[in-house]
Amino acid sequence: MVKGLEITCHSMVPTLLHLELVELAAGEYFMGETLGDRFANDTERPRHRVLIPAFSLGRFAVTVAAYRMFRPSHGLGMQDDVPVTNVSWRDAVDYCQWLSFQMGRSIRLPSESEWEYAARAGTFTLYPWGNEIAPERANYRYSEEGARVGPGHLTPAGDYPANAYGICDLLGNVGEWTQDTWHADYSHAPTDASAWVAPGDGPFLRVVRGGAWDYLPRLLRTSWRDACSEELSRDNLGFRIAASIP
Repeated sequence: MVKGLEITCHSMVPTLLHLELVELAAGEYFMGETLGDRFANDTERPRHRVLIPAFSLGRFAVTVAAYRMFRPSHGLGMQDDVPVTNVSWRDAVDYCQWLSFQMGRSIRLPSESEWEYAARAGTFTLYPWGNEIAPERANYRYSEEGARVGPGHLTPAGDYPANAYGICDLLGNVGEWTQDTWHADYSHAPTDASAWVAPGDGPFLRVVRGGAWDYLPRLLRTSWRDACSEELSRDNLGFRIAASIP
């Protein structure tokens, strides 16, 4: 079962801010390399089974308008309805902590395994709609042959079709921070959907998922993963919120 849950933060208007959580039922899936994927690499191996407790995930990436409720001067000159960018992992965590206080409910970044579970939406293919990609499906810039096919800039949250779980733009538009610290492969990865976090205070490399508006299709594959310093911010990197379900 998948259902939407609007977030109300004092006088915020959830539909305008794109602050909406989708409740995902508990389940299981195989995380990592998609069988037969010619672009798969060792960072996506070994493919492994993960059990996912029920949780909620943002229907959209956090938008500029939603982030400005926290930091009013951020992203001046940007459209309100595009995903917020130029936020570091630490910025994203600070936002989640602030939103938790506003809501009276614990809000966080998704774990990497939660993110992929939501992105796959019950499928076993390279993308949640199949093994081929088209510019009508997601915001990316170039074809695999190097031809310009995408708009070449951020697009508003929800401009592209949602997946079977009702979640938008998990692939393309902006890459998304997850909780996890970077590990070069999935050897000894957790199988219970918890975030895989190295001990210590960092700074760490953190896992980024989803690809972005200026990427090639191979970097929008559901299993693709990358790492960025948690202190880095850039114009194709944002985040979405998650919450556990008691």
